[in-house]
Amino acid sequence: MLDTLFASVISTTVNWQAIILCTLSSLILGAAAAAIYCYKNTYTKSFVVTLALLPAMVQIVIMLVNGNLGAGVAVMGAFSLVRFRSVPGSAREIGSLFFAMALGLATGMGYLGYAVLFLLLIGIANILLYSTSFAAPKLIDRELKITIPESLDYEGVFDDLFEKYTTRHELLHVKTSNMGSLYELCYLVRLKDTGINKNFLDEIRCRNGNLNITCGRLSTVRDEL
Repeated sequence: MLDTLFASVISTTVNWQAIILCTLSSLILGAAAAAIYCYKNTYTKSFVVTLALLPAMVQIVIMLVNGNLGAGVAVMGAFSLVRFRSVPGSAREIGSLFFAMALGLATGMGYLGYAVLFLLLIGIANILLYSTSFAAPKLIDRELKITIPESLDYEGVFDDLFEKYTTRHELLHVKTSNMGSLYELCYLVRLKDTGINKNFLDEIRCRNGNLNITCGRLSTVRDEL
């Protein structure tokens, strides 16, 4: 019965045993790739589950194409549409997606041993690179927001503090708040120390009348591909 329904898929080179074995291998390798992605990273359950299932989905598509050039071109066009209907992710997310797709391609073509070897090599390299200080920036740019009263001229009012505590500073934008009675200054600063210096914030607080000060990592994702 099943051979009749899926006669166009199952051939002399692909049988039910091979399909089940490749699919189970894809699910196991996908779960391992998802676990590697979760290592020292913030994540959502939806993305991790998708990453775990992606190798099996790619593997099924490769088995369905099975040497058919027309079907292969159609599948490539369908996959290209997915990229334009999705939100751009970080560099690590996109790299993990390619990692999972490569595992699915390997299992879909029947190279199970190569897929396992690929998982071990790339997975170990991924963990080692993220565990060490490789390519870690020594100084991190931070976003500094300072609220000042409208009576205070913001041009150059904090320059001496920036010279003392930062190696680089840039005024990004100025925004009025509280019906124009307050100004919110947004700076891009690079602190001399890795942490946020309390004395730096205290000296700013003395000049802005103890109004709100916010200093932290950049709010936008800058490691996109």
